[in-house]
Amino acid sequence: MFSGIVEEYAEVVKVVKDQENLHLTLKCSFVDELKIDQSVSHNGVCLTVVRIEDGTYTVTAMKETIERSNIGLLQPGDKVNVERSMMMNGRLDGHIVQGHVDQTATCEAIADAEGSWYYTFRYQFDPEMAKRGYFTVDKGSVTVNGVSLTVCNPTEDSFQVAIIPYTYEHTNFHTLKVGSVVNIEFDIIGKYLSRMMQLTGK
Repeated sequence: MFSGIVEEYAEVVKVVKDQENLHLTLKCSFVDELKIDQSVSHNGVCLTVVRIEDGTYTVTAMKETIERSNIGLLQPGDKVNVERSMMMNGRLDGHIVQGHVDQTATCEAIADAEGSWYYTFRYQFDPEMAKRGYFTVDKGSVTVNGVSLTVCNPTEDSFQVAIIPYTYEHTNFHTLKVGSVVNIEFDIIGKYLSRMMQLTGK
């Protein structure tokens, strides 16, 4: 489990395709603190550390993950938002993030807000998935590339988020352009509520 408070961005060092799997080797400041089998969020995707050597670590993504996220688009030199799993004795500064990316979205606009920025993202709307809580609500939570954010101006298939300078500089938001593909995870609370309403017929 994660909070969506990104620690930093890691740099992709190597990408190796192995049948339907993808092995990603990255480097960041806390490599020496990692352990084999530890979970780390990468652009919001929970991946397990499988190797640590020479100041880098490697994680493996399988076909399901590659199809649902932007992991398969990564190339050496790309910046990836990383967060280690949440410690249960700490504060939950963001929101409950599982690290289970639901789908991707595309950046449609970036607007200057006099010191901050508004990013607009559009995703493929599926009515059946929406009934199960896969949607955004005004002032609700959404995870974009692993970053816990507050939704504004949602539509059926799009939403905006406001990015302050600190988030812009310390995550890979500063690398996003119109057309960039990001990972999104809808709020788990909304999914549970939608499921309960289905089961109770209300």
